[in-house]
Amino acid sequence: MEEVGDKKFELSVKQFEPTLVPPVEETQKGLYFLSNLDQNIAVVVQTIYCFKSDTKGNEEAVDVIKDALARVLVHYYPAAGRLTISSEGKLIMDCTGEGAVFVEAEADCDIDAIGDTTKPDPVTLGKLVYDIPGAQNILQIPPLVAQVTRFNCGGFVLGLGMNHCLFDGISAMDFVNSWSETARGLQLKVPPFLDRSILKPRNPPQIEFPHHEFAEIEDISETKKLYEEEMRYSSFCFEPEKLEQLKEKAMEDGVLTKCTKFEALSAFVWSARCKALRMRPDQQTKLLFAVDGRSKFVPPLPEGYSGNGIVLTNSLCTAGELLENPMSYAVGLVQQAVHMVTDSYMRSAIDYFETTRARPSLAATLLITTWSRLSFHTTDFGWGEAVFSGPVALPEKEVILFLSHGKERKNINVLLGLPASAMKTFEELMQI
Repeated sequence: MEEVGDKKFELSVKQFEPTLVPPVEETQKGLYFLSNLDQNIAVVVQTIYCFKSDTKGNEEAVDVIKDALARVLVHYYPAAGRLTISSEGKLIMDCTGEGAVFVEAEADCDIDAIGDTTKPDPVTLGKLVYDIPGAQNILQIPPLVAQVTRFNCGGFVLGLGMNHCLFDGISAMDFVNSWSETARGLQLKVPPFLDRSILKPRNPPQIEFPHHEFAEIEDISETKKLYEEEMRYSSFCFEPEKLEQLKEKAMEDGVLTKCTKFEALSAFVWSARCKALRMRPDQQTKLLFAVDGRSKFVPPLPEGYSGNGIVLTNSLCTAGELLENPMSYAVGLVQQAVHMVTDSYMRSAIDYFETTRARPSLAATLLITTWSRLSFHTTDFGWGEAVFSGPVALPEKEVILFLSHGKERKNINVLLGLPASAMKTFEELMQI
């Protein structure tokens, strides 16, 4: 929560009764295939989009956004259905046309009172996204839930709960921007491509790579004991100059001839986290991050592919190798993980899940989730672009979030949680 004077500010939000918003026209009914790339990430991702207007006010915001939702769902009709389990035991969408859940809400303050949104406060921001009461599993939560909260200043916040099995970051961005285009009376810039059967497994399945993202690693470090401490969350801003410094550091020994900002930053925080968690030199550690495979497939996935086109790729080494070698070593591992992702790797990952139904293991693992390349901030429902957009929740203990920040979105905020003593060491290592 934000400190205001000597008192803690507590956001008060009044939520009205939820309603269902079905597509405005009749849409296709029946079962809708979800690919194996959709199966492993059936989690609800909650995000907020903050809008301010000095002249327009927010009186019409609810009606405009709700009406546009009914119209855009004609194009994205699976989002108006409900998740269920297929005869094969997989997640599948039942296109019932019931509609998205929509909630109108009012806050008793100005939008600025939310405070510093660069480090999410789930207690405060969670009030801006509707939770389905009594839901005990993912099947009981509709795949799309929206809440529009009006503030005294004339601003408003759109809070979304979207199931990751329906959208990855890129397709979610396409959906939200299509929704906002509809609200402004425009044609969809990127109409959705809904046929996910183009990512069906091969027959017979062919597993051509060691998929270490699923490998269980024995945790022999002090990490388990450390996590008995209270968790602390922090965000670290990397400005363009700082990112260039990291790239130069990665290439200073001449081993690498090129390096991206993502590769340098990922290697840097992976090494720092291992050191902060006091991992033993012989402790294996794994880095996972998602790569967009849309352009990696042969042929590439069609523009507007509305599903998960990402795959987890991985690097695996010991903490000793990571910490005792120059930074170029860790960056090289990240580069190898990026280059691994080819058409064969993507299809092998699809086949691997078909054969094993395994879930990625996070033991002794760091999972980097990159939102910094997603242009959610360009969303405009008619009140101008969002002044802020981002996640509601703090990352899990194995996860680090990369978020874009600053007026030109060139800064990267690194957000993570660590045990208190480990965070102190991590903060010291971030001083470059």
